Parts: sequence; C-alpha cells; structure tokens
Amino acid sequence: MPALRDVTIREGAQMPGREYDVEDRVSAGRALDRLGVDAIQAGFPAVGGTDRRAIRRLAADVEADVVGIARARPEDVEAALDAGVDVVEVFVPTSDRQLDGVLGTSRAEALSMAGEALDRAREGGARVHLTLVDGFRTDLTHLADAFASFPSVPTVTVADTVGARTPDRVRDVVADLRERGVDGDRLGVHFHDDLGMAAANTLAATAAGATTADVSVAALGERAGNAALERVVVADAVDGAGDFAVDRSALIPACRAVLDALGESVDPRTPVLGEAVTTHESGIHTAAMLRDPATFEPFDPAAFGGERRLVFGPGSGRGSARALLERADVDPTDERVARLLDLLAERGPMDADAATALVEERF
Repeated sequence: MPALRDVTIREGAQMPGREYDVEDRVSAGRALDRLGVDAIQAGFPAVGGTDRRAIRRLAADVEADVVGIARARPEDVEAALDAGVDVVEVFVPTSDRQLDGVLGTSRAEALSMAGEALDRAREGGARVHLTLVDGFRTDLTHLADAFASFPSVPTVTVADTVGARTPDRVRDVVADLRERGVDGDRLGVHFHDDLGMAAANTLAATAAGATTADVSVAALGERAGNAALERVVVADAVDGAGDFAVDRSALIPACRAVLDALGESVDPRTPVLGEAVTTHESGIHTAAMLRDPATFEPFDPAAFGGERRLVFGPGSGRGSARALLERADVDPTDERVARLLDLLAERGPMDADAATALVEERF
C-alpha cells in the first residue's frame, strides 16, 4: 500500500513571497495529521529558526513522522537533529547536469557526502531517508547504483525535480529500476508540475511499484508546484487501486484547513477543491443530476467531505423545472413548468433545497 508524505509546508514556504510562521505551520501540520498522511515534511531546518521551531512543535504534537530536509552537509544534518525531527531526509543531486551546475563535483564524491550525512543523522538518533535530486533525468544505471550504495536506507526517493517527465516515461523508469533489483518497498517518488503531469506521474509511479509518494495540498510548491494530494487521492479512488491510506471522508475539509492555516487560496476551477468543480447550473445537467448526480460528476464530493451544489435560476431549462416539480411530487404540466421557470428567473439563483421549497410553497 503506497504511503503519502506531505510536502506542503516545506514546498509552499519556498514559493516567492511566502513567510509561514510557526503557528501557521503547526495548524497546517495538525490538519494533515488528522487526514492520516504517513509523514509531514515540515521544513528545511538549516535555513532558519522558524523551520526549526515549527518542526520541534509538530514532532511533539502529531502522530505522523515529522521530516526535516538536509543537504549532504554536516551543518544541515546538525540543524535537523537540533530541531528534533523524526526523520532526516538527505538530498543530493545525481544527474550530470546538477552534479556539474549545483555541486561542481563528481558522482562518487556526491554519494560519499550523502553517506556521511546519513551516518551522522543516524548517530544523532534520527531515522533517515535519501532523495536523489533530478533522479528522473539521471542515467538508469547510475540510479540503480545509488540505491545499491545505501542498502540500509529504508526509503530512497527519485525526484522529478524540474517536472520534465510524463507518465509513460515514469512507468518505464520505475519498471526498469525494479528489474535491476531495486526493492519497490524502498522506492519513493517526488514530482513537480511544470508540465502539468505531477499527479498523473505519481499515479503511474505507484501503479508501477513505487511505494512512497510526495504530495502537496493544492499542488503548493515552487514554480508550478508539486503533485496535488487531493487529486492523487481522488483519482486513485475513482479510477485506480484505491490504495492510499488516508481518511477520504476528511480529505476536502482537511485540505481547506491547511490552506486556511497557511493563508492560501485556490481558483474556483481548481480540481477537487475549487467551488466551481461541484457547482452545476446548466439546465441539462441539473435536470439529470436531480435524479442521478453521477450523470455529470466523476465522484461524489460527499465521499471526500465535500458537497455538490445544484443552482437554479434564470439559466434553468424546462428539464430542470420539470425535475424540480417531480421531486416535490407535483405533476409537471406544461403550465406549471412555465410558471416555475418564471419564478426561478425572478428569484434565483438558488440551490436545490431552496428551489424545492419554492415549488412546495407555490404549487
């Protein structure tokens, strides 16, 4: 069963102009913990006191593992240990491009630095994870060698750091790593959304055998963001294996609580979380949905803690008026349908309950 590690707090804080304070992060972390994610990546302890204080508070307050990230540097690991993290996640570049442009060192030296950082984290009493930065643009032989170099690290995450991959390529990479002897139980993935593929890539990777996935509420994260937690969970429930072990009935309220805590919002048309996604006004849609909501929706929002809204007003057609009359056990004669349409045009827009009450009042 794939595990979800939430990176909303850390990735969101890296967006330009964001300054989440300790209370913001703690409130968001608590909401994520109630949802049931396996781990919360709460910050980058080496960058400042806010990250360290928030991590320290959360580590004492939530059931999920609290993760702090660290470069393969002693001072980063010490900062994470000082913050009281449950898990130190060391990250190191593995692609030729990033080894050259970021570290200016060889692959062997980079992996040696990572090994020393992981050893120090363990000595300090923390569990460890490793992330291979730009892993999806790294030669597969080098990727497999990196896994083999750290056999005792329980989770090694391959990152699509610049969002350059698509689902077919992701499936191929995961399948190839498995064929090269990489244990799927150790294989994690982290996707960015620069091409709009992060959620789809996450689903492709877990279907191919990856067992840990990084996600972020509303895709919050640098540039185009990360794989959206809510999209991954809902899409998996609707058209996948339904394996992600979170409290689905709390999904939408929990995500909105995280956004509120961090002072973030979403466009009304944002998948799953946007208000427009479960609001219907078209006469054809509302007429059918009064009888069977699944006619024009891919999932029941109530199953994820949300609600649908059918809107009746000037745009309503004869079909929706007829369905409203039938819903109230009123014979939908042509005269009544016409009169109801006039009333809806005059008093609307209104939701289904208000429209039904109007029928009961006037017919």
